[in-house]
Amino acid sequence: MATTSNIEWTEMTWNPVTGCVKVSQGCKHCYAERMAKRLHFMGAARYANMFKPTLHEDLLDLPKKWKKPRLIFVNSMSDLFQNAVPDGFIEHVFQTMRDCPQHTFQILTKRSDRLRQLGASLHWPSNVWMGVSVEDEQVSARIADLVAVPAKIRFLSCEPLIGPLDHLQLAGIHWVIVGGESGPGARPMDPRWVESIQTQCQRAHIPFFFKQWGGVRKDMTGRELHGRTFDDMPRLAHC
Repeated sequence: MATTSNIEWTEMTWNPVTGCVKVSQGCKHCYAERMAKRLHFMGAARYANMFKPTLHEDLLDLPKKWKKPRLIFVNSMSDLFQNAVPDGFIEHVFQTMRDCPQHTFQILTKRSDRLRQLGASLHWPSNVWMGVSVEDEQVSARIADLVAVPAKIRFLSCEPLIGPLDHLQLAGIHWVIVGGESGPGARPMDPRWVESIQTQCQRAHIPFFFKQWGGVRKDMTGRELHGRTFDDMPRLAHC
């Protein structure tokens, strides 16, 4: 299963795994869970299990069919490093990414402990960007786990940003995304939290991407900060 994406910082999604288990406050209003339920009730076969972790082995080699270079978010509807995904399945995902040097793959996890555990045994091609979600100070230890893996590009997704991150450890980080929570029950994001992260990135010369203010109607709040959009990204592997 792959689709073009409305996520501002990618082009395509590739979901060899769907479904997940909540692990921290950033998961409280999970957009993927809402979407999975909607797709289930629409009769989508891939979501027969709704949001229960499900492996789709027939999709493991799908990116090999795409010849044109693409920026691909891996498992936008799941978490590749959750316990329900066997080591061998993760290794197959990495093999596919190695076999597709024309693409750039973006992986995002909240299971930084498992990422760190497996990181040394995985073969990291230069076209894989690895990130962790850091929604507040409570989970900032994920950053140290990320920095321990030998990905060429390591990034932070501070979304949904639900608390201040005034002392980010940015050594070894190459990109930072910030965004507010959106949809039903969205928790508000203080502009000072965003400004603090943007300033830290500017001082450290790290690309900063501001995705959205969020809210129940994110289309009403936009994504401008200080009267402009911030779309900075690392250089793509195939450029």
